[in-house]
Amino acid sequence: MQKLFLTFFYSGLFPKAPGTAGTILAAIIAWLFLKVLPISSLFLVCILVSVVAIDVINRFELKSGTHDNSQIVIDEAAGIWIAICCSLSTGVLQILLCVIFFRIFDITKPSYIGRIDRDVKGGLGVMGDDLLAGVVAGIISAGVWQLLSKVEIIQSYNF
Repeated sequence: MQKLFLTFFYSGLFPKAPGTAGTILAAIIAWLFLKVLPISSLFLVCILVSVVAIDVINRFELKSGTHDNSQIVIDEAAGIWIAICCSLSTGVLQILLCVIFFRIFDITKPSYIGRIDRDVKGGLGVMGDDLLAGVVAGIISAGVWQLLSKVEIIQSYNF
């Protein structure tokens, strides 16, 4: 059960780019979730998953002796969910923007995102950089969406 959770339904076992695989799966689940429930519910799920993940990751790291194993992608799931919540995104194109910006910030780890990744140990460090990358990605995605929505072509497609 721990492996199912930490690898986010085994998407972290994807041989190439497990973080991207976990992000895409989480974005698809969020899109489906938002068809039924409000974005505030996704936010609450994200907080709950993050709190549980910190504890589960701490126990996993103590047992395995590793830090931020590449197969652990529950942090990517929480990161993309917080990005979607911060951008107030519910449409496919908006969520795609969140995925793109989240992956950019998660991979490059600029500024405080990288600092958290380097300096904070345990589950809080594993989750913290992705949650901050999600917040930044969500805000930028919302801004870009606002700019794109001014373009007539985007307005004609109600995604």
